[in-house]
This record gives sequence, C-alpha cells and structure tokens, in this order.
Amino acid sequence: MITYTTVQGDMWDKIAKDQLGDEKYTDLLMSENPEYGLVYIFSAGIELNIPEVNEYTAADDLPPWKVAKG
Repeated sequence: MITYTTVQGDMWDKIAKDQLGDEKYTDLLMSENPEYGLVYIFSAGIELNIPEVNEYTAADDLPPWKVAKG
C-alpha cells in the first residue's frame, strides 16, 4: 500500500489532486482514512493511506451514452 505523510496545511482535496491526479477522488481518499474524517487541515507528519485508483472508479464522469450497462 502506498502512503503519504502530510505537511502542515495539507487539505483532503489538495492531497487527492497531488497524489491521485484529481480532486474528484477526495471521497475515496477520505474513506480510506476514516480515522481522520473530522480533520480539515492537517498538521505535519500524519501518515495517510493512498488508495489505488483505476479507470473504472471514474466511470461516473462519463456521459450517459458512454457508460456500460449491465
């Protein structure tokens, strides 16, 4: 598993963008680290688990005619 150690002032959306490539993965990142769910601005030195993201995770971003049915 990949981890990330926070720096003072990190926020969920910035970590998601920097580590996963897009802020849309903020919920995924937060659900991987539920013990920090009430943290908005991180202090330095907190180790977070970075989830693996694949193309299927982002399927909800596709237009309706491109979403696989079934």
